[in-house]
Amino acid sequence: MSSKIRSIEQIIEEQVQKWQISKMEKKSAVAIRPVITVSREPGSGGRVLAQKLADKHHMDLFHQELLHEIAASAKVSRVFLHTLDEKGLTVLEDWIASLVHQRHLWPDQYQQHLMKVVGTIGKHGNAVVVGRGANFILPPEGRLRVRVISPLEVRIENLVKQYGATASDAKRRIIRTENERQAFIRKYFNADIANPIHYDLVVNTGTLQLDQAVDTVSIAAGL
Repeated sequence: MSSKIRSIEQIIEEQVQKWQISKMEKKSAVAIRPVITVSREPGSGGRVLAQKLADKHHMDLFHQELLHEIAASAKVSRVFLHTLDEKGLTVLEDWIASLVHQRHLWPDQYQQHLMKVVGTIGKHGNAVVVGRGANFILPPEGRLRVRVISPLEVRIENLVKQYGATASDAKRRIIRTENERQAFIRKYFNADIANPIHYDLVVNTGTLQLDQAVDTVSIAAGL
């Protein structure tokens, strides 16, 4: 087994233990804190914003690469699902069936796992989820869907500073990543990732500093 897979499994084991401890500590009915989904334009700073949100409010952070690794493994996906009781699992499966019907989806095994994994995160709450179409998966209650955008020239400048790339290389990277994300959402959710109708809040980091954006999202989420 590769070190990458071991690393992912270790992360999941720690998360599952955290959920189990949290469940044991909740003796009385306590409102579950929301899940914030973050969709972002490449170079807009959305990933950093998500990290800042998670750090500020002590929320779990699930980034795109981690979600992909979990959904790609049937074994790891099952570990996630087993953190739900029978009632929670039934509600989740009913919601996914409704989602598939409403959006006319034909989910392959990867998408089925992805929807169940993100749905499980939603059931536990108190999380920030980056990418992978999470905003299309979670039900409206207890969810805030955020889209982070910025003018192309600002995003190019951000990548030049972050990676030391030339402006032309940064632009190519942004366009390639944008195309990949658009294709993913179109394939799995029959939707346009850039359409603001799919989000509750659109944040422009070209006009807002990241800390201001974090405060704005926090207020919108009621945190």
